Amino acid sequence: MSLTRAPSPPKLTATFGVWVGVASVGRCLMSEGLYSHARLYDLMFPGGGPGADFYRVEADRQGGSVLELGCGTGHKLIPIASDGRPCVGLDFSPDMLAEARRKADERGVAVEWIQGDMRAFDLGRTFDFVFIAANSLLHLHAAEDLVSCFRAVRRHLAPGARFAFDVFNPDVHFLAGADGVRRTRESLSFTDPDRGNVSVDVSDTYDAPAQVTRGTWYLSTDAEPDFVVAPLHIRSIFPQELPLLLALGGLRLAERFGDWTRRPFGGDSPLQLCVCE
Repeated sequence: MSLTRAPSPPKLTATFGVWVGVASVGRCLMSEGLYSHARLYDLMFPGGGPGADFYRVEADRQGGSVLELGCGTGHKLIPIASDGRPCVGLDFSPDMLAEARRKADERGVAVEWIQGDMRAFDLGRTFDFVFIAANSLLHLHAAEDLVSCFRAVRRHLAPGARFAFDVFNPDVHFLAGADGVRRTRESLSFTDPDRGNVSVDVSDTYDAPAQVTRGTWYLSTDAEPDFVVAPLHIRSIFPQELPLLLALGGLRLAERFGDWTRRPFGGDSPLQLCVCE
């Protein structure tokens, strides 16, 4: 799942100063209030964009079967499946999976949708390409949960397979400035056919010892102020710790790009776009 629109890289800083991801990985870690509104989610984050293109190209390069963890409503997996690849999508949220299944059926695309936890899953098979998109990995706050996820991914990689994911590159100045003040995020506003224009406000603070941004999202219309109020807590993974976490999970960071154009990763890059073996 994902919690920011997929358009252009500059919008990576339009919400928390991060491109919020969407993986439902456990009730204690995910924002059930946001992810239980799958239809609203798709109106707010309609999918597509360079991220979807990147993962589709990577899946094509690898060939064979594909597994997406934190698949949400299928923004990225359904286009890959439409290319004829065997695809499996795993997510914790039954609401998001129901919407993914509806969209795939509507398009006549075959995908196997599975409810599960990316920290601990066993599908009894391996895949040629595994990916976690749109910061979904950052719903795992503890280092041991990240390592557990990476180990589970490793067990599901076929010989020669690759694992890709994207997480934001933390901006310490922005994180330190998270003051808990509620502010409107104009870039997230959308139109609901049933409710009309919906505005989105966010307040957030940064828990430095935990490396977690703790936010609250408010969805409102003129007639229904705050009809959704939900927490969203997102971890930061700093560039130097990321290869170590992967190594502890039995994976090697083969490539790290700084944006969707595959530019080399640098200190001012908005993304850590990682391809692992």
